[in-house]
Amino acid sequence: MKNLNKSLLLVSVLGLAAFNQATMQSVAAEPQAADGTAGATSSAQAESAVGRNLAEGNNEDILLNGTRRLVTDSLRSGEGYFSADGGRFIYQSETTGDNPFYQIYVMDLASGESRKVSPGVGLTTCSWIHPSLDIVMFSSTHEDPDALAKQAEEIAIRESGVSRPYGWDYDRHYDIYQADSNGGNLVNLTNADGYDAEGSYSADGSQILFASNREAYQRSLSQAEQKLFDDDSSYFMDLYIMNADGSNVRQLTHSPGYDGGPFFSPNNQQVVWRRFNPDGNSAEIWTMDIDGSNQRQLTADVMVSWGPYFHPSGDYIIYSSNILGNTNFELFMIDPEGSNPPVRVTNTQGTDILPVFSPDGNSLAWSTTRTPDGTSQIHIGDWNHEKALELLGL
Repeated sequence: MKNLNKSLLLVSVLGLAAFNQATMQSVAAEPQAADGTAGATSSAQAESAVGRNLAEGNNEDILLNGTRRLVTDSLRSGEGYFSADGGRFIYQSETTGDNPFYQIYVMDLASGESRKVSPGVGLTTCSWIHPSLDIVMFSSTHEDPDALAKQAEEIAIRESGVSRPYGWDYDRHYDIYQADSNGGNLVNLTNADGYDAEGSYSADGSQILFASNREAYQRSLSQAEQKLFDDDSSYFMDLYIMNADGSNVRQLTHSPGYDGGPFFSPNNQQVVWRRFNPDGNSAEIWTMDIDGSNQRQLTADVMVSWGPYFHPSGDYIIYSSNILGNTNFELFMIDPEGSNPPVRVTNTQGTDILPVFSPDGNSLAWSTTRTPDGTSQIHIGDWNHEKALELLGL
């Protein structure tokens, strides 16, 4: 992933709508005061009593039962989300063929059958099923004139055997698209230069949260800003909200460094997301009201905490963190106020990231490398909500 690219990477280790946009409106260009930056009071936070307790926590067996691999026909799979009725699951997957990049699939959870809903060209990521309409949303670069050439280049690199670190691509051609549930009738919702992705619907389907670095493409950068952007294009990433048809775009954060991965709270009153420090080396979990006010930092570990997601009850937030070691991402949960120490959820060897709950709160799906060959694949397990409340002291 980016600095995640440089250290995070996970999102892809596991893998983490462009819309015709006739109604898209420009975000106000008035200067904004910067939000707070993510940080901790001490670089030794991970070695504190809290850190030691997390390392000793062994809760997976009592919080999760029946854990099994959900996506079984993929070279790699990751970042999946349930439909509002719990019957379908949308996710990204790499398969064999002439496109080595992730494409978007929808699985019928009753039958286990999946179908591709993205165009099949370019990169895709960050998908979602509308809560009430028969449409899906995802981010894609299929309209990039060089998409096919980039696919061929990637295949050649992989076939060469050249070793390289993983890095998330903040391709400026990423836009957010809406499509029918079968992948037809694509509509570009963002249609702006720059990376537009990480979209999620509100519970009523009327709003979309997303992340974008469009500001860096819409104005002239100073020499210093250009150097920052050239080094890390996510430095100018902020959170935005828009109507579900792509209209009425509003900027919610104005912080140096990467704000991303936003999700609505179950009651649509809050946003949970992760904010990177400006240097990109650490990230923390934050919440705010949906108008961008009342921003609140929940973690302060000087590590990488990200991928937060509310339980449908609204009682707690689950997320991933490498507080136990740079390469050891585990799942944790914390109350929405951050009033008490987080509680460790997973203990199995392998990277565990991007957790999401089913609408009824009884299942947890996440991306993990706990596979025999170490590839990222989506797993699912039965979730014990009452035990989670007990462990959190709620």
